[in-house]
Amino acid sequence: MSQIALPLAPGGADGPTRIVVGNANRAALEAMAAAATWPFRTAILFGPPRSGKSLIARWFAESGVGEAIDDADRMDETELFHRWNRAQESGVPLLLTSSAAEGAWTIRLPDLASRLGAALHLQIGAPDDAMLAELIELHAEQRGIVLGPDACAYLVPRAERSHMGVERLVEAIDRISLERKQAPTLSVWRDALEELMGPQEPRLF
Repeated sequence: MSQIALPLAPGGADGPTRIVVGNANRAALEAMAAAATWPFRTAILFGPPRSGKSLIARWFAESGVGEAIDDADRMDETELFHRWNRAQESGVPLLLTSSAAEGAWTIRLPDLASRLGAALHLQIGAPDDAMLAELIELHAEQRGIVLGPDACAYLVPRAERSHMGVERLVEAIDRISLERKQAPTLSVWRDALEELMGPQEPRLF
């Protein structure tokens, strides 16, 4: 497992300043290294909410690899088409991110639809156990929470398998810990999980 540091100011609870590289995004990130070979030098990055699309887009742009448009599906289609044309004229790779799921972005402008239909489509998936653990640690670090290996061993098998689920879980741990004025120990982890996921079945260790 590895991480990509971002040229951002410390984000605190607002969000991570590093990208955790794992099973969910490794293929998409590897594709960034070959941006010059993308069809029409254009790629669209799809992924669930809070999965790091905006962070990847900013890293792509600030690394000098190419240009990036975040939430391109929310942009005026005519303006987006102009941006695509300018990128083609300059020969600069263009990365778009979509807040809509792949297949759910309906483009009404025919010329834009045909261009983006030919672009490389990249997908961020669900994190596996190893990536989930590192995401928990990263969000805890951003909030100034100390969580040891025991915490991840307990939380990972029970947590929601999504980037947003991890973020909500660590937020709940932080909040409950502050409300109780106690360190985030097993009772806090369990109650945070129950709040988000419902009662947890007892397990043997």
